[in-house]
Amino acid sequence: GHKGTWGVPKTWQQVQEVSKFLKGKKDPTFGGDAVGYLDPCKGWGGFGFYFLASRATAYAKHPNDPAWLFDADTMKPRVNNPAWVRAIQDVIDVLPSQPANQLNADPGTTAFQQFLAGTGSMLSWWGDVGSMAKTSDGSVVGDVVGFDILPGSDDVYNSKKGRWDTLPGGPNYAPNMAYIGWGVYVMARVDSNSKKRKAAWSAAAHLGGKDISLWASAYPSGFQPYRNSHFNIDEWVNAGYDKAFITSYLESESNSYNHPNAAIEPRIPGIFQYYSVAEDELSKIYAGKYDAQTGANNIAAAWEKLTDQIGRKKQVALYRASLGL
Repeated sequence: GHKGTWGVPKTWQQVQEVSKFLKGKKDPTFGGDAVGYLDPCKGWGGFGFYFLASRATAYAKHPNDPAWLFDADTMKPRVNNPAWVRAIQDVIDVLPSQPANQLNADPGTTAFQQFLAGTGSMLSWWGDVGSMAKTSDGSVVGDVVGFDILPGSDDVYNSKKGRWDTLPGGPNYAPNMAYIGWGVYVMARVDSNSKKRKAAWSAAAHLGGKDISLWASAYPSGFQPYRNSHFNIDEWVNAGYDKAFITSYLESESNSYNHPNAAIEPRIPGIFQYYSVAEDELSKIYAGKYDAQTGANNIAAAWEKLTDQIGRKKQVALYRASLGL
């Protein structure tokens, strides 16, 4: 029933179609059951929420609005608007096409026990999966994997006008800038001691220098390429990487970082409290206790209470600052 030529999915609508199509078929490369997109359905200390967000950003992040998680002027949650509810429903709809017991699969499972081991054909993750595809002894996908920015959507929800918009330029893309905070930090506790302060900054400069930081980005350290020098493809090729592989990998990251409609994560107090309570409710939704809208309403209500506890006025100011408003 597919219209047009089959190809690598470029939108979440296509991801859904392919994932459902593959159910009941066999993987011609690795021999197991063919599986499309891998959703992590189990919480991961708050980090699991990022993966629903990666499904949601193309639906929720409008090019004319920097906000997508809360209203910028009030901190009213958007997590129960039609865009987020659609993303939640997407997960529900493809659960029958996922591997058995996917309700107990957290993001670590989907990346390292499933995808790198040859189960599933698509997932969103940080760059660790890319580096480990080539460097991990447990990976079987290094020669058959490719990379890109997150899928887009045929339409995007306009929160300000309460409607779905179809953009004249084609699908809406909104890479999720999830947890751009893994790094080497010098903490304020060394400020009072000049010797410790100098040593700390020296260590940070050494670890963050061009050569060591490139090495840390190339191997499974948790670091992603982040310096301009890290995107020199020839250096990776000289280190033994296949040019097509590393070009695809690095372009997926640089095109995400530099995307004009990137979904910026809020830098606000309690962000992982918001994410953790959302994970708790999402697990109930995926288990069938609530439908997508009811569960999303529960998340929004919990977020409102949390915002009031922390201080709404302060949260609004910090949220707006994080969005550059």
